[in-house]
Amino acid sequence: MTTRCGGLRRWTALLIVPSFLTLSCSSGIAQTTIEKWPDGHRAAVSVTYDGGTINQFKVARPIMNDLGLPATFFIVTGDIGGSQYQRTFIGRPVSEVAAEVVDGIPTTTENFFERAGAVRMLPFREAVDFHTRAGDLFELGKIPEAYAMIEDGFKQAARGLLTPVLPGGGQVNADVEATWEDLRVYASEGHEFASHSVSHAQHAILDDPNMLYELEKSREEILRFLGPEHTFSVEVPYGTENDRVMSKMLALYPASRNRMPDDFLDEINRWNSADPVASQREYVQWQRGPKSATPVEEMQSWIDTIVTRDNIWLVLVFHGVEGIGWEPKTAADLEAYFEYIAEQEDVWVATFRDVTRYMRQRMSAEVSSEFDGASLRVHLVHPLDPAVYDYPLTLRTPVPDAWTSVEVSQGNRTQAVSVSHDGAGPHVQYEAFPNEGTIVLWPIGE
Repeated sequence: MTTRCGGLRRWTALLIVPSFLTLSCSSGIAQTTIEKWPDGHRAAVSVTYDGGTINQFKVARPIMNDLGLPATFFIVTGDIGGSQYQRTFIGRPVSEVAAEVVDGIPTTTENFFERAGAVRMLPFREAVDFHTRAGDLFELGKIPEAYAMIEDGFKQAARGLLTPVLPGGGQVNADVEATWEDLRVYASEGHEFASHSVSHAQHAILDDPNMLYELEKSREEILRFLGPEHTFSVEVPYGTENDRVMSKMLALYPASRNRMPDDFLDEINRWNSADPVASQREYVQWQRGPKSATPVEEMQSWIDTIVTRDNIWLVLVFHGVEGIGWEPKTAADLEAYFEYIAEQEDVWVATFRDVTRYMRQRMSAEVSSEFDGASLRVHLVHPLDPAVYDYPLTLRTPVPDAWTSVEVSQGNRTQAVSVSHDGAGPHVQYEAFPNEGTIVLWPIGE
């Protein structure tokens, strides 16, 4: 964050400083800063769900709505009723690929991705499992074992050892019952929808055309049915951090729960036991993935941890809810946990998109102040795309000792705020929009 201070006609300083520092201006009024989190909160929480299974919407969503908590739902778009794009294979006929495997042509680096994408299209119930297990092995660096897994799938199919499905069967997850019209209603409640691919493939073992199909077509469906604000975030299945996948993914989506490109952000994924309190970065994203057996008390301890610092963003990753989906949490556990979160005055709960936007805007913003003896004028700008990065930032502006109440105006927005006092002196805290004009502060009743 860049800050400037000065009189009406010239700047007297230009420095890069953290938000908790202030600069003294020649006018005698210290510099405006941007709070690390909105409204002076000490920590942020994003509640995310993977897969779009029905009880995420029927059970968890109403609990969160009652408490005023937003969520981010990473949806497998091919499972949503009314979708145009579902699981497919771009390339040669699957029968040709299968015949080469059965004929004994070995799997190599040249043909592995093709075979890994094709095996999941075999008309057998277990076909996707071979693809999934091969992806897990590949991510663990067990390349020969991944090759063998793909070959085993094709060979078992050829021998009649797998369970046939009807043509086109097995395309949609039976645990997902939502339609795009349903999701539009849920989005209007303040929830974010984000991509979890078209068909929940292991992207690290897909060739480029099939990987891009999963990423691009999922985004296309979301854009068409929900609008551009829901094309911000993505989570590629299985938490992959494969470099080839990351490069394709981040070219299409501004933010990813898999891995973020921001230098100011430390990331601890949900399998990592690192202590977020030890991070020295400006921000740290700390992912935790509650499972069925995770006690509510342990989940609550994560909240207790994040408020001990001012830089931790807790990202919760839920899957199943009330008996449906992977590692489901009960409604009772969710209700107890979300009530605990809602009670925390120091915690900001926001979607994955909004937390990302706030951090990036704050870190790239330039804020400057001018004082003419009667009023303060604050300028807030950033170089990011204003069509995407238009989230309000919380500013803290020191004011003269005589001011007790302040009118803050920006464009056609006006708010009255009281002056607060702490060890740094009198100040006001208020919300402002970057790139939307000068912010003017006047004393009320002076």
